[in-house]
Amino acid sequence: MNPLFALVDVNNFYVSCERVFQPKLEEVPMVVLSNNDGCAVARSAEVKALGVKMGTPWFQMEALARKHGIQAYSSNYTLYGDMSNRVVQVLRGFTPNLEVYSIDESFLQIETVLKQYQDTIELGQGIRQKVKDITGLPVCVGIGASKTLAKLANHLAKKYKQFSGVCDVNVMSKEELYQWMSETEVGEVWGVGRQIAKKLKAQDIHSVFDLLQASPQAMRQEFGVVMERLCYELRGTSCLKLEEVAPAKQQIIASRSFGKLVTSQAELAQSVATHAARAAEKLRSQDSVTGALTVFIQTNPFKQHEPQHHQSITIPLTDASDNTLTLTNAALAGLKQIYQPNFRYKKAGVILNLISDKPTIQQSLFEDVESKGKSASLMKAVDVINTRFGNAVIRSAAAGTNSTKEVWQMRSNNKSPNYTTKWDELPVAR
Repeated sequence: MNPLFALVDVNNFYVSCERVFQPKLEEVPMVVLSNNDGCAVARSAEVKALGVKMGTPWFQMEALARKHGIQAYSSNYTLYGDMSNRVVQVLRGFTPNLEVYSIDESFLQIETVLKQYQDTIELGQGIRQKVKDITGLPVCVGIGASKTLAKLANHLAKKYKQFSGVCDVNVMSKEELYQWMSETEVGEVWGVGRQIAKKLKAQDIHSVFDLLQASPQAMRQEFGVVMERLCYELRGTSCLKLEEVAPAKQQIIASRSFGKLVTSQAELAQSVATHAARAAEKLRSQDSVTGALTVFIQTNPFKQHEPQHHQSITIPLTDASDNTLTLTNAALAGLKQIYQPNFRYKKAGVILNLISDKPTIQQSLFEDVESKGKSASLMKAVDVINTRFGNAVIRSAAAGTNSTKEVWQMRSNNKSPNYTTKWDELPVAR
């Protein structure tokens, strides 16, 4: 049986999450801003129609916002992450063969479940309705014989109303498919970035159909094996399998820009300790350990009239670890070495390097097995409690209290409540 893929993508994901709990925002032009309320990272269809580009700084669109009533919300990643998990749970009800590709996109392999439906369009509409009924989020579904074709189909489903949110390029005639490909820019192909698109256009490859006609072998010589696979995928040959288990990350970064510029080492230390804890939590979630970590601090490069200081240091660990306290101590030791007074810092962060699979890590001959067992039990208890009662309910003293974090925490002047993860922030019906 030939594989058949569906890509399910939530429309304007961050904006849609906000609208689920505030129906008054439906059809209202709105944007969701990045950390510290800097740039637009999500735009409603109404804002896109006004010509606002992704990444536009908020201060540049304030006049436009006043004219058209654009509503701006701070990023609420806790809410978005939980809503994403809820969508995935709904999709697993259709098939267990699922790959979570990003926070708002999932690939499903559907050839084995089609017999329950009249055709692929009925399945796609069923997915849309189920996700809408349970989560309130609107999705589009693209279907194709390869993941790349499913991505293309999803693009068509989102852009053209005649598909009613579901497009299956696999049932199109060649003439119809080639026509849609001719009308779609080559930059819309999954995996073709802006720079590659420029190089392709320089070779007179402007549309998806142009790329389809190109020699896969020639594309490999020019751009590498990934481009060759994309060419075959556009022809309906599946080269990219479903990744049902996401591969463990080989590097974990935890960092944030500050809401206000920071000068004291004590405030930087609280930030670094918080990032170390967050990175350690991610490390444990993928059952890995790290052999080294890097701490970095930097001033604001855009304030060129101010003294600048950008520095990092890598701290090797005697034994690879996933323990928050061990990583925090190492991070604070690194910060102590690179911190310099009389600078106004904008950002700090922690990077975990030399990541290994925990079950296969080489054990030390002189390792204290009992102490290591207690450490693992402690970290498991911390993760369970923080998962149940909220992020960082239990944290190291070095990370500070909520009141002491006010100076360096990122700015979120218009963040919505955590409707789905905090009891005291549940939505209220009147």
